[in-house]
Amino acid sequence: MTAVPILSGFDRVRWMRLADWLAAGVALSLPWSTSATGILIALWLLVILPTLDAGMLRREFASAAGGLPVLLWVLAAIGLLWADAAWSDRLAGFDKFHRLLVIPLLLAQYRRSERGIWVVYAFFASVFCLLLASWASVFVPGLSLHGDPGVPVKDYIMQSATFLICAFALLGRAFQDARAQHWRQALGLVVLAFLFLANIVFVVTSRTALLVAPALILLLGWREFGWRGLFGAGLLGSLLGVALWFGSPYLRERLIVTVKEWQDYRVNNAMNSTGLHIEFLKKSVSFIKAAPLVGHGTGSIAQQFRNAAVGEAGASSVAPANPHNQ
Repeated sequence: MTAVPILSGFDRVRWMRLADWLAAGVALSLPWSTSATGILIALWLLVILPTLDAGMLRREFASAAGGLPVLLWVLAAIGLLWADAAWSDRLAGFDKFHRLLVIPLLLAQYRRSERGIWVVYAFFASVFCLLLASWASVFVPGLSLHGDPGVPVKDYIMQSATFLICAFALLGRAFQDARAQHWRQALGLVVLAFLFLANIVFVVTSRTALLVAPALILLLGWREFGWRGLFGAGLLGSLLGVALWFGSPYLRERLIVTVKEWQDYRVNNAMNSTGLHIEFLKKSVSFIKAAPLVGHGTGSIAQQFRNAAVGEAGASSVAPANPHNQ
């Protein structure tokens, strides 16, 4: 079964090429603008859907990579039925699952296209420009749209995550080039990776990035050298952590403040950033324990937190709609 043209003069090859460009455009806009990303995704869907046929979609739905996201979406839809929340909350929670349906479409697109690497290059180029803008805003604070030196757009959590992704992708590629004895390329990739990591360590970072980075170091060591690499990465990471503790006043202050906030929360139930994160985590675990098999239903998170905050004070009185973003 072939795709049915929906427009007069439909040129499938041209539309496929346009879809590849739009997918790269999504990756290019992602670190900078949520609105532009949403518009480009909508345009990409309009272009890619007419080029697909039922046979291509069935093949992706039957695979683990393409079928699992669809299954999760179906489970979320079924979960609407027993959610202990208003329908507005249920549908708002369900909206977050729609993005899973993009995955099989992307798999179908790049099963027949050799331009998937465009997305990787576009994302890296965009994040690299963000890195340059971040360093520039440190020395010229007016360049930041938020007024926060080192964070030109969006927020420091998103920025740290993208920098971390690029840094470890570069290190992984550097190992491949080193094995092929392309020493100059490998060195250049390592230097680029350390520019990303230096921004995280000396300019601005999130607690999530600080927790994820050691795990990525261990995984990179395991991936490249097995058990020896895992042990070596652990040792190197420990030495690097000690060096950064003494070498980065920003990182040291960030960790000290986090510890102080945790102690203040533990003693006084203080409403600070660290205390709120711990409180949200504790409550989330209690929600899971209360309904470990089928959960509380799609879109019930906000209502669960509202119920748990009744009669509480301090950090325990906060009822977030989205605990991670909060």
